[in-house]
Amino acid sequence: MINILRTESTHPDFIELVRRLDADLAERDGEDHSFYSQFNAIDGIKYAVAAYENNRPMGCGAMKEFDPGTMEIKRMYTLPESRGKGIATRILTELEHWAAELSCKKCILETGKRQPEAIRLYQRNGYRPIPNYGQYAGVENSVCFEKLLN
Repeated sequence: MINILRTESTHPDFIELVRRLDADLAERDGEDHSFYSQFNAIDGIKYAVAAYENNRPMGCGAMKEFDPGTMEIKRMYTLPESRGKGIATRILTELEHWAAELSCKKCILETGKRQPEAIRLYQRNGYRPIPNYGQYAGVENSVCFEKLLN
């Protein structure tokens, strides 16, 4: 059974999962990693989740306010050995519900073109491509998405 914990970015399990995420991204992004990492600090994130299976942390995600009414999904990760079990969808769904509880109307996010499984996850969960926003505008390796919340 998968349990989701709502927390903040100071939770030790969230911090460890993000450390694993950053190692994975450093490999995938290569020389582009330093550009992306400047936008991925977790200090002060008030909305983070960790997914557990049998009390063992398996994945994480977070969100931060982008503008009034919009949350930006950040730091989505599932351990390699836990992929294919629907954990990422559970994390994403929890973040969307939390955003809706906070009166947000939509979620946006950025992912890399070198992360095809992430792109498929977002598309499967109703996210549609949008023009690259903010710091990702004009970045060739980035792809951005949004989803309107009910």
